Amino acid sequence: MEQLPKGHPKLLNAWAFYDWANSVYSLVIASAIFPIFYGALTIIRDADGNKISDTVIFLGTSFNNDALISYVTSIGFLVVALISPFLSGISDYIGNKKAFLRFFCFLGAISCIGLYWFSLDNLLFGIISYLLALIGFWGSLVFYNSYLPDIVEKEGQDYLSAKGYILGYLGSVILLILCLILIMKHTWFGFPDEGKPTRISFILVGIWWIGFSQYSLHFLPKGNKIKRVPKDVLFNGFREMKKVYHQLLKNEYLKRYLLAFFVYSMAVQTVMIVATYFGMEEIDWSGQSATKGLIVSILLIQLVAAGGAKLTAYSSKKFGNITTLLVLNILWALVCLYAFYMTKPVQFYIAASCVGLVMGGIQSLSRSTYSKLLPQTQDTASFFSFYDVTEKIGIVIGMFMYGYVSQITGSMRNSILFLISFFIIGIILLLRIPNSLRKLS
Repeated sequence: MEQLPKGHPKLLNAWAFYDWANSVYSLVIASAIFPIFYGALTIIRDADGNKISDTVIFLGTSFNNDALISYVTSIGFLVVALISPFLSGISDYIGNKKAFLRFFCFLGAISCIGLYWFSLDNLLFGIISYLLALIGFWGSLVFYNSYLPDIVEKEGQDYLSAKGYILGYLGSVILLILCLILIMKHTWFGFPDEGKPTRISFILVGIWWIGFSQYSLHFLPKGNKIKRVPKDVLFNGFREMKKVYHQLLKNEYLKRYLLAFFVYSMAVQTVMIVATYFGMEEIDWSGQSATKGLIVSILLIQLVAAGGAKLTAYSSKKFGNITTLLVLNILWALVCLYAFYMTKPVQFYIAASCVGLVMGGIQSLSRSTYSKLLPQTQDTASFFSFYDVTEKIGIVIGMFMYGYVSQITGSMRNSILFLISFFIIGIILLLRIPNSLRKLS
């Protein structure tokens, strides 16, 4: 099919719609049903619901269940960070980053389906499925994000980035609700308990992701092909990363922004990944269902996040990107401080609403701000690979530190408190960007 011109509505809608397709992973697998499923599988409670043990034996070693999932998550992000330079370099030279987007989309979706067989007796297979689903999701985003400057001019990037997140929130909430009906009303469908419907929801995520991504894959262009192909194309990504690094050294403001992003994103992504695990263990759900309470919280986050992303796009246009990011970092730090003290479900709901308000905004605005600060180049996949590697290494550090602090102190609260320091450092680094660029919009 003929390639659509830059800014064409079908092209922009196709790009944003991939968020609709893949965000079911981040909600159902990373945030909602799988964390609850994992907690129920790995936490032993007495008749009154009090926790007796949360130890998991994996490969002959005892782990705190939170520490295990934190370490596995860290490994997944480390793999993505290491392979991104290889892949982005190859995609720039062969001019077909859509093929890589498709590969990681299918890898992630099929691995979600594999979670159907996750059990303590089949823990190795389950952990591998979880790991590959994570790699598939985040690996595809390397190429998805790199399309942004290729398909829309700078003045439209904030809006399109926010539109993608909004579609993602809406689509993922729809599937989550369908899964919850299947699980909580399992007798309607002839299931004796919630076990099999929960596992079926993992299959539905994979089918949804593959199915709806076809619209995006149909209209998105292959990518920008560079004519001169080096002999050692496999290592070209690292050369491109080195070139990007040297360009960053010459671009003081982009360098300052990326350093700030590295620090605060470390905390943002960690909080988003562990929020449900925190709610499972640290909130007193006596007298009510923890599962229902956590699902309500997650739905609150998603519904508020759609409005938060739109509000952030409006604020960045009025007050500037960097100024808006400063405010968002302050709000994130305050939410974490509040989370350290909360023990009751109603407090968790309040925190969830606040997280939703700032979650989508800081993600979409961070992505579009970086895109606006880029120098003129056709090697967008390499620049966004550098951005993604920066983000992933930050998550590796954040998740590892979170799991380590939780393991040695026996409390996830101390880990949450530790993350506040990253937001404070992020604020300080953003303040180093001059006033003239804080109004960038």
